[in-house]
Amino acid sequence: MVSGVTLRAIVDTGPLVAYLDRAEKHHVWAAAQIRKLAIPLLVCEPVLAEAHYLLSRLPEARDALFALLQNGALKIAFRPGEHVSELRTLLRKHGDRPMSYADACIVRMAEIHNGHAVFTLDADLAIYRKHGREPLALIAPQRE
Repeated sequence: MVSGVTLRAIVDTGPLVAYLDRAEKHHVWAAAQIRKLAIPLLVCEPVLAEAHYLLSRLPEARDALFALLQNGALKIAFRPGEHVSELRTLLRKHGDRPMSYADACIVRMAEIHNGHAVFTLDADLAIYRKHGREPLALIAPQRE
């Protein structure tokens, strides 16, 4: 609970990896935030692919990632094939600042899942806008 309200969130790669890898700089912060968030955390397949790759040296963490999916703590809540036009528009719009495919999916998810904040370590998500004008609600650590 944060300020008496349980937050619903879309999770990005960074906090997911930090949560599963105790050696990550933001592990303690990510674990504390996850305890405050409503379950399930929404995720997209590009984020899962990135996290799985980044955890490649930690087989237990990769297995834990699938356990989170299996037990319902993470829910795949986006089918990119149903949003090709919107994703293409986002990627074109942000051509001056390279937007990853996963970031485009997250922005689109924020457009669809109104009321969900984006749980991230990525400073670029503070720049992107949903519906072309609205800043994303972010759950992110303080910048140093």
